[in-house]
Amino acid sequence: MNRDHHDGHDEGRHVTRREALAAAGAAAAAALLASCGKDAAGADPTTSPATGADDGGATARPARMPVEYLPHGGGPWPFIDMKLGDPAELDRLAAYLRGLPEALPAPATALLVISAHWEEPAPTVMTAPHPPLLYDYYGFPEQAYRVTWPAPGAPALADRVRGLLADAGFAPGADPTRGFDHGTFVPLKLAYPAADVPTAQLSLVRGLDPATHLALGRALRPLRDEGVFILGSGMSYHNMAGFRAAMSGAGVPAGGLGADFDAWLAETVALPAAERDARLARWSAAPGARASHPREEHLIPLLVIAGAAGADRGTAPYRDTVMGARVSAARFG
Repeated sequence: MNRDHHDGHDEGRHVTRREALAAAGAAAAAALLASCGKDAAGADPTTSPATGADDGGATARPARMPVEYLPHGGGPWPFIDMKLGDPAELDRLAAYLRGLPEALPAPATALLVISAHWEEPAPTVMTAPHPPLLYDYYGFPEQAYRVTWPAPGAPALADRVRGLLADAGFAPGADPTRGFDHGTFVPLKLAYPAADVPTAQLSLVRGLDPATHLALGRALRPLRDEGVFILGSGMSYHNMAGFRAAMSGAGVPAGGLGADFDAWLAETVALPAAERDARLARWSAAPGARASHPREEHLIPLLVIAGAAGADRGTAPYRDTVMGARVSAARFG
């Protein structure tokens, strides 16, 4: 695979937009980590949950963040040559992921990732201040297990997430030892190569019930007004038998694997919220749904993102073919 090793930093003596965003994001992130002061009711009435800034009670909130469902590709694909198909297709996916920060209205104070690769009996959030990496893939060359992405954890954000979920009727858990799985560190190493934005992961709930995950996302909506960029990491097509057949040259249907389901998704995310969520709750009845997702863990992060979207309609900032399959992202806001 011919990969572009450009890590998102423009070399030169001028300050690029990405570098300016990163610097501003680091300052905002430091403020987020300091935002734990609370009154007896559980919150400091003069302090923004996102920034911790004391403004005498008239808190100015950050710009509202979009929410995004993204495809994270296969295994450690950007960082080792896995020969996963057309290099130009993979370069386009990498370019989309690198561009995530520049599509925001302001630098994110923190990142919250819902990854397809973590399921628990109850929604559980990472709380480690310095999470390790969890190399939850197998059979790759040794260098795949030396990839680094030393982003700080986000304990203050984790506390905020647990509070929001508890208020919504969930019984959230905390995991102080879990590391970032590849659903987080692979795409975010491209998007945030400096690894300088506090990041937490939130698990899926075992059983993968659609209504549960839409409700989970609804509970997280206030974070968007606190500078937190919420990301669902999965793949809109995830049938390993289909990928293997395509890579072996067994043939790909016209339009690509999962083309009918991809078209349904693009139509669905653009609908008004009530209709969108009703269709997503019945996703398995969509054309080609089970052919695209024999097991739905890579789709369910989209439902969390849709729940967090509120009334915002979705767009597809990335839509392409990867390893013979039609694959899309979805952005709301």
